[in-house]
Amino acid sequence: MAAVRLLPKKALSRAAGAATRLRLPGPVRRGLMRGFAARYRIDLSECEELESFRTFGEFFARPLRPGLRPIAPGAEVVVSPVDAVVSEAGTAESGRLVQAKGIDYRVEDLLSDRAASERLAGGAYATLYLSPRDYHRIHFPLGGRVTGWRYVPGQLWPVNPASVNSVPGLFCVNERLVTLLETPLGACAVVAVGATVVGRVHASYDPGVPLTNRPGARPAGHDYPTPIPVEKGQELGAFEMGSTVILLFERGRVALRPEVVSGARVRVGMPIGGPPAR
Repeated sequence: MAAVRLLPKKALSRAAGAATRLRLPGPVRRGLMRGFAARYRIDLSECEELESFRTFGEFFARPLRPGLRPIAPGAEVVVSPVDAVVSEAGTAESGRLVQAKGIDYRVEDLLSDRAASERLAGGAYATLYLSPRDYHRIHFPLGGRVTGWRYVPGQLWPVNPASVNSVPGLFCVNERLVTLLETPLGACAVVAVGATVVGRVHASYDPGVPLTNRPGARPAGHDYPTPIPVEKGQELGAFEMGSTVILLFERGRVALRPEVVSGARVRVGMPIGGPPAR
């Protein structure tokens, strides 16, 4: 971590992102993809043939073959938006989320939106870590309407366990894109957190949402006069390298399933929560 503090993390991430978008000769490109897949034990049967990817970046943010991630039915059934490992999960008591043992942070600092924070403080949350082997597209955990987004420039610390356990307020320090929703279970925020070597995070629901990790970027946001309707399981966006997604729900509207605990693996579409028991 001492070495990481000295790295020019933003410049390194932009350079790595640019490299992943290079159109290398076919044999070189396919060799890199196969080597990466072997190193991280990626199941290549889940995606199209490697010849279909023009760059390594396209391979990293690859779509899956249709039907591989069935979406659990039910308008009030919350599903995982990503393939990931649960880092932390619980309730944002007093408007604070647990980052790691002995480290927490405020909902308002994460979202950079006071009104949304007031609705989500005290609600259920889950922090989901995507490793390099994971599928890197993000999907909507519930159907409903996208009411707005917030882009918060910041640092690009790694989001691996070493950083999570040692960098106070890591998810509030790092660059992030917040998508705000109204759902059958009230307000919801999906926070895509950037990290070292995460060249970009992009949103699929609106091409006007700015890409992350841009030189001279400033905080930005937009509230839609006419919210954008979305379906549960629909693609929300993608990481062009791995990182973390944080889900937050309105106070008293969602209870996470007992199996959604630190260390558990989740996949897109599997049920992770629903209305609290009456």
